[in-house]
Amino acid sequence: MPEISRFYGIVIEMWRNEDHRRPHFHAKYGRYAISMMIDDGSILGEFPPRKLKLLRKWWNLHRQELLDNWHLARMRQPPRYIEPLC
Repeated sequence: MPEISRFYGIVIEMWRNEDHRRPHFHAKYGRYAISMMIDDGSILGEFPPRKLKLLRKWWNLHRQELLDNWHLARMRQPPRYIEPLC
């Protein structure tokens, strides 16, 4: 699964073979893993609160890029790298 960003130990991935759900991406941190919806930031799974706050900040800055990557993935194209949170 393609990694599209990495910051503060959080790894962001977007899978290409998920046609069944609304636009989202996956985030991992240690043993934690979540899916975050691109449109409203809702999550499935559990994440450490401090890391979730950083992830939400990154998501808010890059919503359009994430949506663009989602469309690329639907067309079986590799997603583009998105700048990490600094």
